[in-house]
Amino acid sequence: MIFEEKLISSEKIYDGAILNLRRDKVTAVKGEAYREIIEHNGAVCMVPVTSDGKVVLVEQFRYAMGQVVLEVPAGKIDKGETDPVKTAVRELKEETGFSAGDVRFLGMINTSVAYSQEKIYVYGMAELTRGETNFDDDEAIDMKLIDFDEAYHMAVTGQLIDVKTIAALAMAKEQMKDVLKEEE
Repeated sequence: MIFEEKLISSEKIYDGAILNLRRDKVTAVKGEAYREIIEHNGAVCMVPVTSDGKVVLVEQFRYAMGQVVLEVPAGKIDKGETDPVKTAVRELKEETGFSAGDVRFLGMINTSVAYSQEKIYVYGMAELTRGETNFDDDEAIDMKLIDFDEAYHMAVTGQLIDVKTIAALAMAKEQMKDVLKEEE
């Protein structure tokens, strides 16, 4: 039997620029419990694949991890943005300079269903055209072109630590076979 928890009360703990934090009191199997929930406007990530089977990844220092991280291009959905695909197209151009003639929705993921409401919309992108980047003022990004199979291998062997990247590469491997032209 699955017990569905119901909200009793909610308290805002933190109201920030990127996320909010609240503490909810809920019904629980044996009475009441508290749940701390991160509210987030959502994000997008992209798996851009070149005509020769390379995936465009970005490297940047991630302060929370204290290290440089290799990941798929991504970005948050800004307040007022209602169409994640438009955010994905904008973020791909800003972070990599690429535009895509083929944009396909691969799915939606949540990085931690236990305490975060953040939804990340995953897009595969192909038919890429190179252009100029337009980084946010606080971004310093290096772009890497890596054979898709190598990037996928890095994801499944633990060499990549970013969960959205790992999930996005797995989704692309299954759903972008026409672009990847994998040998049977």
